[in-house]
Amino acid sequence: MKKPILLLLTATLFHFLAPAFSVAQNFSDAEIKRWNKQAKNVTIIRDTWGIPHVYGKTDADCVFGIMYAQCEDDFRRVENGYIDMLGRSAEVKGKNNIYNDVYTRLVIDSAEAVEDYHNSPAWLKKLLHAFADGMNYFLYKNPHVKPALIQRFEPWYPLLWTDGSMGHINTAGVTVTEVRKFYSALESAGSGMSATGAGIFASGELDDDYAESSDGVMTDLLRDMHSGSNGFAIAPSKSESGNAMLFINPHVSFYYRPEVHVISKEGLNAYGALTWGQFFVYQGFNERLGWMHTSGYSDVADAYEEEVVKKGDSLYYLYEGSLRPVKKKIFRIKYKEGNEIKEQEVTGYFTHHGPVMANRNGKWISVKALNRNINGLLQSWLRTKARNFAEFKQTMEFKANPTNNTMYADSDGNISYWHGNVIPKRDTSFNWLLPVDGTIAATEWKGMHALDEIVQVHNPSNGWIQNCNSTPFAAAGANSPRKEDYPFYMATEAENFRGINALRI
Repeated sequence: MKKPILLLLTATLFHFLAPAFSVAQNFSDAEIKRWNKQAKNVTIIRDTWGIPHVYGKTDADCVFGIMYAQCEDDFRRVENGYIDMLGRSAEVKGKNNIYNDVYTRLVIDSAEAVEDYHNSPAWLKKLLHAFADGMNYFLYKNPHVKPALIQRFEPWYPLLWTDGSMGHINTAGVTVTEVRKFYSALESAGSGMSATGAGIFASGELDDDYAESSDGVMTDLLRDMHSGSNGFAIAPSKSESGNAMLFINPHVSFYYRPEVHVISKEGLNAYGALTWGQFFVYQGFNERLGWMHTSGYSDVADAYEEEVVKKGDSLYYLYEGSLRPVKKKIFRIKYKEGNEIKEQEVTGYFTHHGPVMANRNGKWISVKALNRNINGLLQSWLRTKARNFAEFKQTMEFKANPTNNTMYADSDGNISYWHGNVIPKRDTSFNWLLPVDGTIAATEWKGMHALDEIVQVHNPSNGWIQNCNSTPFAAAGANSPRKEDYPFYMATEAENFRGINALRI
């Protein structure tokens, strides 16, 4: 009789793996000994569909196993995510990607990620080390896998992007094309500024891939009307079982995110989707509650028009009637050319609002945004272990998920929805969907809205909540929040066809 070639249930016990060969990563004997010891605490069982069920004694053991399993499934995609977030894509893809890397480094400061790592609580550091160890152990055990660039993964890498969105960077509509035009023009013309402050590249034209509708809503939102995420929460009063129900329908292509079931003896028991390269369940459920995300369009990033002048060899920008120095940061961007790695130096410019990323109509455009925050990682991990509504809401109080709305249901029968999570307070007399005047204090952010101030719905009497990247003011039919009760920047979405169909259903 022939042996079966497909097992319905296959298990990988790390301590039964064949001995590894020496590899170019040059891992130390102490590291390898530590990894082998931790691997004995981890079991990965893959079910009929290949989904890993990761069992560990501790949460850190589970993270170790999660990352090992991700690397088994698609190491290249995991590595590519960090190549991009480190701003090192040109080292793999060549010179044409130099300004993609400049764009990333303007917004994501790896030095800040390292600092956050050093200041992390002890329990988080254990998870961060397990993250790096799981991937480095994979490379040690699989010498046939040749990294495109990263020979060793570092424990601070997860702090480069922290909310679970796949490599998402929010720059208030400023594109890589604009960054390329702006900084390549500066490079060609030195500082590029005359004594009068008239900037180079001041044609007044916008990029082809930057466009606004008549009400200022970006075209990516209009595209998302036709395809996107759909979330539904059903109260016990509307379900046949008498239990709350959660429907999770993310707008991702096949295998855009891997699935995992992760179980530890420290209380972790969660199933759901991860983002490639991250170690927490991004949307899913544990024994007591579930959550899902739809991409949100609350305004959490703003563009500022800066008046920049040159005095001598220095650049200044006008703020409240006086001049402040424009700060500089040197980026040394390595890039691949043929079989060689070369380097190009690019000077990045910053105001107190943030990085300067474009020139529109003779005004330098700086961007203020919330793209990387250690609290985002804390929030993302701790919600997987929440046991009830109060604990889940407590994780939402971290206010560090700038790109997502959250749909929720639990075994106590609660259903909830938050439209966004972290929203800056601003003067509503300005149109924040367009660049605002950077020379005045009136356009500064005035702290963050409290969680209870943002648009949300809890246990509506109609018994259901829906969101389809659509307006939250129709989330619960007649029981929806009222648009007039909130500043416009909290919910810029119009209704869309999926939202209309959701209401009909």
